[in-house]
Amino acid sequence: MRMKKIVVFNAILFLVLAFTSSGCMVNFYKRNPRTKLKIQNLEKQINDLEYERKKERESFEEVESLLESKLRSQISSDDMSMQIKDSGLVIVLSDKILFDSGQAKIRKEAYPVLNEVASAIRTKVPGKNIGVSGHTDNVPVTKSKWGTNWELSTARATNVLRYLEKKGLSSRKLSATGYGKHRPVASNSTEAGRSKNRRVEIVILPEFVEKGRKKVKKGMPESFVK
Repeated sequence: MRMKKIVVFNAILFLVLAFTSSGCMVNFYKRNPRTKLKIQNLEKQINDLEYERKKERESFEEVESLLESKLRSQISSDDMSMQIKDSGLVIVLSDKILFDSGQAKIRKEAYPVLNEVASAIRTKVPGKNIGVSGHTDNVPVTKSKWGTNWELSTARATNVLRYLEKKGLSSRKLSATGYGKHRPVASNSTEAGRSKNRRVEIVILPEFVEKGRKKVKKGMPESFVK
């Protein structure tokens, strides 16, 4: 009796799989008016999201192109770099262009650079959320009022945020985070690596992020971790 049930079950399973793989199941659902409407609505939502995602990337590319034309010397000297990622357009500024060693006060020499960044954001992506993150190397802070690299990186990110706000960016669209030594992009075993790790990143955050095969509309995230 048990063997008979197994044979019957396997036969039914085979028919279901054959029916589904042949496209009959899809055709059956499409003949159902309600299901057909749902499928059409889902297809439209997917197409709309794809279009919005494409337009968003184009706007990031416009910001990147604008800054490349305005800040050629900073980019060529490795004081600045840009890259479009899933996390958004990441603008990386070296600490040596922004701050004196161990300090969080923005140097006057950095004003023109930050002015151009703020202008590009206001012009090309005025409605986007902006995340500012501060990063350091792993060398302990000594000649500074900041107790740790973590505190220093947070103060630096906050000061850049405040400067961008003064230049017309909405405070509701800005967030700042200090990561200290915990998000290195290079080895801290060499001076060249440590220099790359001492940086501030200004991230123009996407409204739509890809998760697997889905594109999800995003608001202001709790953290703009890449």
